[in-house]
Amino acid sequence: MPMSQPLVNAFSIDVEEYFQVSAFERHITREAWSKWPSRVEFATNRILDTLGRYGHRATFFTLGWVAERAPELVRRIVAEGHELACHGYDHTRVHEQDQATFRADLARSKGILEDAGGVAVQGYRAASFSIDTRNLWAFTEIENAGFDYSSSVYPVVHDLYGMPDAPRRPFLAPNTEHLAEIPVTTARYGRRNLPAGGGGYFRLFPYWWSRTLLRRVNNLEGLKANMYFHPWEFDPEQPRPQGLSPKTRFRHYVNQSRMLGRLERLFADFAWGAFRDVYADEIARIRGGAQVS
Repeated sequence: MPMSQPLVNAFSIDVEEYFQVSAFERHITREAWSKWPSRVEFATNRILDTLGRYGHRATFFTLGWVAERAPELVRRIVAEGHELACHGYDHTRVHEQDQATFRADLARSKGILEDAGGVAVQGYRAASFSIDTRNLWAFTEIENAGFDYSSSVYPVVHDLYGMPDAPRRPFLAPNTEHLAEIPVTTARYGRRNLPAGGGGYFRLFPYWWSRTLLRRVNNLEGLKANMYFHPWEFDPEQPRPQGLSPKTRFRHYVNQSRMLGRLERLFADFAWGAFRDVYADEIARIRGGAQVS
C-alpha cells in the first residue's frame, strides 16, 4: 500500500526589526528607532536563502514601516514565490488602539505593502497576537479592510498574549461574515494546549520537543501546523540595549545562535508552504459560509 503524502504545514515570518519588539518598548522608544542599526534585511535574507535551498515557500507578515525602508526586501520575497502579508504599520499592539486608529493602521500598512510588492495582500497578523476577548471588534475591521484571513490568535495561556479558549483549527472570526482566523499551532495534552507554533518556545526547548509536538499535531490529529518566527531570532550579532531585565534578556536571546541549524532540521523533517496555499481550502470554505470541521 503506498504511503500517504505528508501534510504541508504553514511557515511564516513576522518581518520586524529587533528593536521593535514589544518587550523593548521601555528601553528603545519609537523616536530612537533611527539611532539603532537596521538588521532586518540581513536576517530576513538568511531565512530566504535557507528556504530557497530546501525549496519551501512561506508567508512574510511584514510591517509597513519595514516595507517603506526596505522595498528591495519586499520585492525579493515576492519574486521568489513567497506570500506577502501584513503585520500592521509599526508593531503597535491592537489593544493599544481604538477602533478608528486601528482601521487607519490597516489601510495604511496594506497600501504600503501592495505598492511595494505589486501584489494583493490577503493575510494579516496582529503585533504580539494582541487580539483577544477585549477587542473582538478588530476582526470586523480586518474583514472590512479587504483581508481574507487573519492569524492573530494563539490559543495558550501567556503573560503577554493568548486566547486559550479559542479553537485550535481555522475558524470563522467573531463579528465577521467570512474572515478566516488561522490560530498558531498548539498540541493538545489532556485539558491543556501546549505551544507548538515556534518563536521563543522553539528556541527555549530542544529541537526534538518541537518535532514531537508537530508530529503529534500532523499524524495523530491530522491537523496542519502553523509556525511563526522573527528575523531577529536568527541574528545573534544584533546590538543589545542596556537595562533589560533578566527575564527579557533570556526570552529574547536564548539559543539564537542555534536557530539556523534548527531551521534546517525543521525544513528537512516537515513540508512547508505559504498560508495562501496551505489553507486555501479552509479559507474558501469559511468565505463560502461553512465552518471547517
